[in-house]
Amino acid sequence: MKKWFFIAVFLLVILPSVLSGQKYTISGYVQDSTSGEKLIAASVYDSLTGIGTSTNEYGFFSLTLTAGELHLQVSYVGYATFRDSFTLDSDRYITCRLAPSITLEEVIITGNRPRDVVENVQMSMVHIPIKDIKSIPMFMGEADVIKTIQLMPGVQSGTEGTSGLYVRGGGPDQNLFLLDGVPIYNANHLFGFFSVFNPDAISNITLTKGGFPAHYGGRLSSVIDIRLKEGNMKEFRGSGSIGVISSKLTLEGPIIKDKTSFIVSARRTYIDILARPIIRAINKANGVEGLSGYYFYDLNAKINHKFSDRDRIYLSAYHGRDRLFITNQQNLIENDTSYQMRSESGLYWGNLTTALRWNHVYGSKLFSNTSLMYSNYRFDTFDDTQTLINGKYDLNYIYDYFSGIEDFGGMIDFDYRPVPEHTIRFGGKYLYHLFSPGVETVESTDDSLNMQFNSKRIYADEFYLYGEDNFQLGSRIRANAGLHYSGFYVNGKYYHSLQPRISGRLLITPDLSFKAAFSRMDQYIHLLTNSTIGLPTDLWVPATDRTPPLNSYQSAVGLAYNLKDSWYFTLEGFYKTMNNVIDYSEGSSFFEFGVDWEDKVERDGRGRAYGLEFLARRDEGRLRGWVGYTLSKAEVQFENMNNGLPFPYTYDRRHDVSVVVIYEISDRTDLSATWVYGTGKARSLAVSRYAPDNYYFNAAEGPYYYYGPYSYYGMDQEIQYFKGKNAYREPAYHRLDLSINRHKEKKWGTQTWSFGLYNAYNRQNPFYLFFGYDNYGNRALKQMSIFMMIPSISYSFNF
Repeated sequence: MKKWFFIAVFLLVILPSVLSGQKYTISGYVQDSTSGEKLIAASVYDSLTGIGTSTNEYGFFSLTLTAGELHLQVSYVGYATFRDSFTLDSDRYITCRLAPSITLEEVIITGNRPRDVVENVQMSMVHIPIKDIKSIPMFMGEADVIKTIQLMPGVQSGTEGTSGLYVRGGGPDQNLFLLDGVPIYNANHLFGFFSVFNPDAISNITLTKGGFPAHYGGRLSSVIDIRLKEGNMKEFRGSGSIGVISSKLTLEGPIIKDKTSFIVSARRTYIDILARPIIRAINKANGVEGLSGYYFYDLNAKINHKFSDRDRIYLSAYHGRDRLFITNQQNLIENDTSYQMRSESGLYWGNLTTALRWNHVYGSKLFSNTSLMYSNYRFDTFDDTQTLINGKYDLNYIYDYFSGIEDFGGMIDFDYRPVPEHTIRFGGKYLYHLFSPGVETVESTDDSLNMQFNSKRIYADEFYLYGEDNFQLGSRIRANAGLHYSGFYVNGKYYHSLQPRISGRLLITPDLSFKAAFSRMDQYIHLLTNSTIGLPTDLWVPATDRTPPLNSYQSAVGLAYNLKDSWYFTLEGFYKTMNNVIDYSEGSSFFEFGVDWEDKVERDGRGRAYGLEFLARRDEGRLRGWVGYTLSKAEVQFENMNNGLPFPYTYDRRHDVSVVVIYEISDRTDLSATWVYGTGKARSLAVSRYAPDNYYFNAAEGPYYYYGPYSYYGMDQEIQYFKGKNAYREPAYHRLDLSINRHKEKKWGTQTWSFGLYNAYNRQNPFYLFFGYDNYGNRALKQMSIFMMIPSISYSFNF
């Protein structure tokens, strides 16, 4: 019996290992040879067997191969291919240092690399090169991450000039912005016209619109994963720019060469400084002392230390703030008594985030990332009025409104690569939320007013656990399957969900693949938005015992084609449903002070979005860019809105086109152009108007008011009839932007002059619509256009 047992063990276990050959693992990091910066999603493979893998979001890879001769090749767009040949006879650790390409020929030496877009199982994902963000035409000369993302198919923009994102029919709250893994709750500066992300401090940006892998969660529509630079490990470097409205400076370098590095990047506008003399002169002419202005700033900092090849630690922080302020003082003398009236009011909002991250490699196949994180978003508006009589305080009124969200949390992720056919990820995350959903305070020094509304803070616990496997089935099929379990505890109520995620790829030919994906997503926080221009009055609120969390189901299918390792094409169709959508009730808004937010909203809304997206893109060579087209429809439905019938979402656009062209004439000059077209936004506009019963119209008194027995002070407003909510379409939006960049080498580094032209053919796109009267006194629909042709100039440098 024992004899047959040992024979069976030999046949089932030992013999296959002998026949297949001994296997060993090569693992390590891929990095920039000049700075030590890790390269994310670099391709690593053996050219003899064709077996390969890619680096994770921390630049780590692990590849297990049969012992013997190995021809290792590592490639990354914009870098010369790394090659190394050796005999693999034991586990080996290696650091692959790739040199940035200098000439066009070096850029295109990537003919043998795997066709990532075709072969990757992930669909609905786009990597945004930092070089393209800085090369395309810029609004007011300011390179902007979100405005570049808006040029991708499936992504709609908000009001003209703003940096809002509306992805596949979702709202602005359904996008998860991660900065080094930490959520950012307000991604806008200057009322939404610029984003908070400074491109000079960023190394990698990834947009995921669907087919979400299990390690992502918490939002319905998209994840924008932004990774900060780690700091140059080799030498001290700097860069900066001076533009029309802002300047920025970035410094990085080694603290201990090849061991410890730092990076600090700062940006500030100076509108307030430039306008200060003008404002003072105007106030002085009107007999008023005071000052008003607006500015924003942001600061990124990061320290990176390498303890060994297996252990690294990172500490990163971000702080940004917008400030709008108005101060006035008037002096008056009457009957030998001096009166002094002072007033100060303002708006403040901003983010503060920090992350402490530890990377560790266990053996040669298991990688882990452990993070502690903190995030704080706050918005504050105040008005302080003081009266002094003969230099002594007489009366003081103070109004203050504060809202915000504060998070404390931690996460751990494991990346396990037992064999090339499997990449297994698992881990979890926990966040402790503190919500301040609108705290109002009214005070006076004479105690006639001393009130506080909605002062109750809401505390919530959120967590998720996940596991996923990216695996190969034969030579043509690859899939990623996983589960994401999340929970949310608030006000004694526990919400939880199990969210399946699956995506697959069928390789039809080496250059063509078919992809499909399905995902369920749950979201436990809501954004109540009252404005179309990204004002910070948007209010973050949690799911509660009265307001359930959002959830969605999204399916997608598509094709991906790679043309000669130069151009790639994707065609995707998607269908998404959304449940428990909330919005302000008819007639309600942020400005109803003293009313709890849960009494202002409609809940249990349902939405759906479906469409087709096309992308043709080239990322290499002197001529690069992309063409994107989206055909889609998005609608929502509430029981108590629009008579319970579905209506178009505000940013539902049937057609959306973007064309981006970047051409490097020479090493010194490059040109770029973008053209965008979009169906007009959906709006609610009255189609007719009439007087109330028993009222009459007196033209001599004005065009809006009617008079009757029940009118207030003898008059009442007309009644307007709306055919349906968002039943009117604004005129189509389109715009052409142009820019030219001139680079020049100096002894100390490189300088660049950038000249841009926003809205080159001066299209008058509507910023908002209103009813007025034409030159003949007839009632007419008019539009306000604020962004005509705008030239810009900026100067940037690096050393």
